[in-house]
Amino acid sequence: MARLTDEQMSHFEEFGFLKIENLIDPEKIIDPIVNEYHTVLSNLADELYADGKISSKYEDLPFGERVTKIYAESKEVHNQYFDFSLPQSGIKSDTPFWAGPAVFNALRCESLLDAVETVIGNEIFSNPIQHVRIKVPESEAPRDENGLVKFGATPWHQDAGVATKEVDNTNMLTVWFPLMDASEENGCLQVVPGSHVGKVLTHCPGFNPKTGELVQGLNAGGLQIPTTLFESDDAMAVPMKKGDALFLTKKTVHSALPNISDKIRWSFDLRYQPIGEPTGRDIFPGFIARSKKNPEDVLYDPQIWHDMWKDTRDNLAKEEQFAFNRWDGEDPACA
Repeated sequence: MARLTDEQMSHFEEFGFLKIENLIDPEKIIDPIVNEYHTVLSNLADELYADGKISSKYEDLPFGERVTKIYAESKEVHNQYFDFSLPQSGIKSDTPFWAGPAVFNALRCESLLDAVETVIGNEIFSNPIQHVRIKVPESEAPRDENGLVKFGATPWHQDAGVATKEVDNTNMLTVWFPLMDASEENGCLQVVPGSHVGKVLTHCPGFNPKTGELVQGLNAGGLQIPTTLFESDDAMAVPMKKGDALFLTKKTVHSALPNISDKIRWSFDLRYQPIGEPTGRDIFPGFIARSKKNPEDVLYDPQIWHDMWKDTRDNLAKEEQFAFNRWDGEDPACA
């Protein structure tokens, strides 16, 4: 059992985050994900090459170099192709996503769930707010019409703040882990210790990662908390090795540094919560990952999980778009 120690729990409760070394077995959990994504990338390369958007499939390159070349030449970020969630707008019947068995196995990783159980109890639901993040070096990354990196530094936010307000009543735990070493150079997370004490802070739309300033009307980096609302000078970077995991509360203020290295930064961010509590994104499907009370309800079949996401995509493609967070940008703090 990879349960957290009393010392680890005390740190998590006091500071709002906890780095856990060697929690996830790289050979059993992470390497199969990497292998699975090689196939996904090959499928993407085939499509882009057939459409004339790239001049080569770059089949001889390692994953990181290959995805960088493909993003750079196509001048687009194709992260939705790899993601095991759906976008927050523009969902169509052919919107790509990847919910493969290796990804599912990571969500059900026993050592990870043991640690999660220490925090939220043994009735564990896999919250559908979950993503893969592949960030190519900014020196080669596609840019928008304003010259900004399309998928670069992540602005300051709280995970409760990027969900609907129903999640305020949920004991949601964020688990972030890299599929390769995450350093300050390639864009590891940074956290503000102790920032989880208090309320959900105002999040404003529009962020310029080049200047770190809010930009009205520019949705360059999604939602951001204005730095006037928290002690940004207290921020600390959290470099991590492959196999490490970072636990965050739903109100811990955090962000990700820009990738100024020559390699990709590749990570998963997952959410877990007690069964029966609101997910903050209820139109997306979650599943029971562990239950001592009703073990027969635990989902073990990755195909069922995949089909849940496919059915959700097909249904949402026929409907109006829903609100995915609580903010409209009208708060005075966003001025």
